[in-house]
Formats: sequence, structure tokens, C-alpha cells
Amino acid sequence: MKKIKLITLIIAVALIIACSSNSENRPLPVDTTGTHGPEKGSLVIVGGAMSDSAIVNKFISLAGGLDAPIVIIPTASGDDTINEQRVAREFTSAGATNVTVLHTYDPVTANQYQFVEPIRKASAVWFSGGRQWRLVDAYGGTLTEKEIRALLDRGGVIGGSSAGATIQGSYLARGDTRGNTIMMGDHEQGFSYLTNSAVDQHLLVRNRQHDLIEIIQKHPHLLGIGLDENTAIVVQGDEFEVIGESFVAIFDYNHWNENPECTTPLPNDGRFFLLRSGDRYNVNTREVLSWRGGNTRNIFREPTGEGL
Repeated sequence: MKKIKLITLIIAVALIIACSSNSENRPLPVDTTGTHGPEKGSLVIVGGAMSDSAIVNKFISLAGGLDAPIVIIPTASGDDTINEQRVAREFTSAGATNVTVLHTYDPVTANQYQFVEPIRKASAVWFSGGRQWRLVDAYGGTLTEKEIRALLDRGGVIGGSSAGATIQGSYLARGDTRGNTIMMGDHEQGFSYLTNSAVDQHLLVRNRQHDLIEIIQKHPHLLGIGLDENTAIVVQGDEFEVIGESFVAIFDYNHWNENPECTTPLPNDGRFFLLRSGDRYNVNTREVLSWRGGNTRNIFREPTGEGL
């Protein structure tokens, strides 16, 4: 009887070791279907150094036109003194006539009804650049964050450039207070207007095209989106279109060779692929809806036709 129990124990231990080894060598499937855009409203997510008038004009149009009430939040800058006229110039120079600058570093102030009144009346909120963790420290969990979300839920538009782009994801890339080269730091929670996502910016200009790999390796359910400067995605529902002059990189674990469920690996064991102006993408199904230029732009299909 003791011999049978010993054999049973040995088999059980062997199975545990085998399962453990298998899980290390063959990662479990990952659910990547949790990425969603807003049910209502729109997002304009810009990779920094915005100078293309088409991006500004698109944001103003989504807000409701030149007379639409727009709130600009420059808190990410960390400046001791905010020059409201300079902050607003990006939009007033494009013809916007109803622009309010809203700023505090104090979450107590951000939690007051009087402070958030401009957001309640607005149809658009814009986050300027700087360090994204400052936005979390000032507004995270406050009435301000709640009212910005309510603006989106009633069909408004949220936009932002650089830090104002990253804050819109759920995972806060470069959110460490010690420096912006740390991808996973002491602030990891964004405002999650684009759920299950990590957004990076200044992609190619600052040679950051490989930086999001670290985050996706640790959190493979996330969709990584890296935007180059003067380039944006306009998100409505689960779909977005690229506008601007450069590229957007998509980091999707579904196309990584180490994913046991991968059926469409990227060429050359790649970790991302690029989209550019006019391309459309579905963040939930993780599908390119259209490549401007057809098969000549589609990296998942061989180009067809003469001279290609």
C-alpha cells in the first residue's frame, strides 16, 4: 500500500514539473480582445510636435466647429506659471473662438465643482504635452477626471499631444517620475479612454520604435500604439484613421512568433508594423481595415502587379 502511494506521489510530482515546464516553454494563450475605443465621442491622439493644420482642424471640427467650447489642460508641462494665451494659441490661431485654459497641480482643487464647471459646458478637452504622470497626480480620481469622462460619454472629443496622447491609454508608458526613459515606472495607470492599450509618442524622431516591446512582453494583452511626431490617430468607436505626416506603429502580440496562437507572424520576426495617413485600423479585432495603396502597402500580403 505504501509503495502504491509512493508511486502515485512520484507521478503527481512529475506531472506538476511537466506542466510547469510546458507553461514556461509554451506560453498560455492571451486574450487581446479587451481593447476598445469610446462608445460615444472621439479621441484625437497625437505623437507630439503638432504642426499639421489638418490635425488641429480635425479636432476643432469634431468639437463642433470654431465656436465650440474647448478646454485646454496644460498641467503636464510642470510650468510654475502657465501663459494661457500661449497655451491657447494652437487653437485660437486656427480660428477657435471659445477656448478656456484649465489648470491646477492640486487634486483638492481639481475635486471642486466650481473648478470643473468649464468642462461641464465644453464639447472638447485637450491635454498639452509634458510629463503624463503630472496629469495623474493632479486629476486622477477627482471630479475633474469624472467630468472629462462624462464629456466623452455625451459625444464630445478628447485630444492630446505627447503626454496628452499617452494619458489616453490604460497603461501609462513612461510614467515614472524619475525620468521619461523608464517605460514601466511608479505611475502605470492612464485615464483609459482607449482601454487595454499603451500609447507612446515621438516615436521615430527620438528613436523610440522598439521601446513599447518591453511593455507588451510584460502585458501581452495590451495593444501598443506608437505615434511619430506631427501624426495622429482619430478614434471613433473601435476604429481609427491615421492623419498627419509620418507613421504609427502597432505592437500586437497576435503577430509575435512566441505567441502560441500566432498565425500571421510579422516578416523578419518583427515586433511592430507601420500605418500612415489614410490607413484605418480596428483596435478590438486587431485588424487593418484599409491600407491606402492596397496590396502595395499591405505587409501581410505579397504585392501584385507589374513594377511593384
